[in-house]
Amino acid sequence: MHLDVLDCECVVSGAVLGDSIRSSEPEVSRSQGDTVTLSCSYETSFTAGVYLYWYRQYPNRAPQYILRREAKGSTFSDTADFAQERFSSQANDTSTVLNITALELADTAVYLCALRLAQ
Repeated sequence: MHLDVLDCECVVSGAVLGDSIRSSEPEVSRSQGDTVTLSCSYETSFTAGVYLYWYRQYPNRAPQYILRREAKGSTFSDTADFAQERFSSQANDTSTVLNITALELADTAVYLCALRLAQ
């Protein structure tokens, strides 16, 4: 099984120069049944209202929402129905991770992280 992670930088309305998010590893490979942790680091001058998103994308398809969580110490999170059992995320002031357990062939995809500032 082969899992790919791509860089994703997001600029949103209200963002200031220097707000960014980037993947920590360009490509990860694991076997079926394994657990994988993907990570992104981010920088922002905002101290609240920072949301971190994870998506996956299959070839020639639109990105599929996996989950979002609020950064900067908040415990708020929201996870898509299909991801409730095997996908989880943690975040701190500079990075976020996506954990996928019991990998399946269908998990082979490009995984994207994104940062959004609350308006």
